[in-house]
Amino acid sequence: MIKDNSEYLISRGSNTYEVVIGLEVHAQVTSKSKLFSSSSTTFGAEPNTQVSLVDAAFPGMLPVINEFCVKQAIKTGIGLKAQINKRSVFDRKNYFYADLPQGYQISQFKYPIVGEGTVILDMPNGQKEVGIERLHLEQDAGKSIHDMDPQNTLVDLNRSGVALMEIVSKPDLRTPDEVSTYIKKLRSIMRYLGTCDGNMQEGSLRADVNVSVRIKGSEKLGTRCEIKNVNSIKFMQMAINYEANRQVDLIEEGKTINQETRLFDIKKNETRSMRSKEDAHDYRYFPDPDLLPLEVTDDFIKKLKADIPELPDDKKKRFIDKFKLSPYEATILVSDIDTSKYFEEIIANSDIKLATNWITGELFAVLNDKNLEISDSPISAKNLSKLINLIKDGTISGKIAKTIFELMMDGDKDPQKIVEEKGLKQESDPKAIEALIDKVITDNPEKVKEYKSGKEKLFGFFVGQAMKVSSGKANPQLINDILKKKL
Repeated sequence: MIKDNSEYLISRGSNTYEVVIGLEVHAQVTSKSKLFSSSSTTFGAEPNTQVSLVDAAFPGMLPVINEFCVKQAIKTGIGLKAQINKRSVFDRKNYFYADLPQGYQISQFKYPIVGEGTVILDMPNGQKEVGIERLHLEQDAGKSIHDMDPQNTLVDLNRSGVALMEIVSKPDLRTPDEVSTYIKKLRSIMRYLGTCDGNMQEGSLRADVNVSVRIKGSEKLGTRCEIKNVNSIKFMQMAINYEANRQVDLIEEGKTINQETRLFDIKKNETRSMRSKEDAHDYRYFPDPDLLPLEVTDDFIKKLKADIPELPDDKKKRFIDKFKLSPYEATILVSDIDTSKYFEEIIANSDIKLATNWITGELFAVLNDKNLEISDSPISAKNLSKLINLIKDGTISGKIAKTIFELMMDGDKDPQKIVEEKGLKQESDPKAIEALIDKVITDNPEKVKEYKSGKEKLFGFFVGQAMKVSSGKANPQLINDILKKKL
């Protein structure tokens, strides 16, 4: 296999294959009630406790569109720089699942609420533009539970009718890394907008992954297979890798790739055939007779545009222009709305460079180690700002700061109080530092002789000895300055 930042190619003999990927992302709309009923959408409720007569498909029950969900979809479309369609139509998509009580799903087919848009990815080898084909609104099905009864499948309809945005990309993705970056960017945009929380563990964000392969340089797309309902970025990457290699092997053996829907088995790390891929006519789409076409005005869209917050790409540009961050630093700090808020809260009162280094270094290391989001950080922005200020004004050294940082994690302690309680204040009195340097020089006459004869690398030895004598509390800059004069 040939793999670098820009290509993900599979070689078999004299043939080299390119992988083509498109995603259908299902994002749960952040809303307190469902798309066509007033039932709650709270995650984790007892089974079948958030189900109205509409959700359960009782005869005679009519759907009523949730205006807030419509606004959320349009806002997402604006965030994707997409065409907002002033007229869209809800259709019935007919198929059978045990947890689909109507026997159809209310979705959008020919006339979605959002048309074509773009997402810009920041890849190691430069930016890449991924096209958005469409965004449409639809209701979710319920949930079948197979592991609570040895003989029966149980059904929970709490999710039935929950509003989803299906965001369909164009087949512009070429590598598992691009897929990862795309999902993260999409999730970031929606979190900034407040339209989807992007919580993959709770099923708020999942994707159908379409994979095909073709000889490198060919313009013609290969036969695609759809891997259904993958709910983690890691599993998406694993599924793509397996499926692409499976298809290449079939082609090399002279066999045909069937267009089909497949499932990804995470335990066996393989995709398995689920059913032949349905075409649109298999679903018997037709306009829902209980719902009129959805029409929105220019004024309605204009008001929503006015409420759009600063999005990741705009914030990144501002961070680079205003705070002189590198593109890499800015990309990291704007990737999540909570991270950008945390950063801006700190730099309101603290040094920008130090804040950047401490957030992307020590803080991120702790969060990764403890598997925490920054919103659950054990150290508040307020107290990290105080720590940075103690470094900046010379009260403590960077080395002492790392010790204090570890102590702060126990209950988000105030760093100023830790300095006072532990006696960790940095020694910045020139006379005191001169005295300890005199001691180091007196105790190491041979090293002094060697240094003066040309072994300038020994300077680090003297700095280390001075820090040791001061128990790490001496101001490193003062030690350097005074040592240079003394030696």
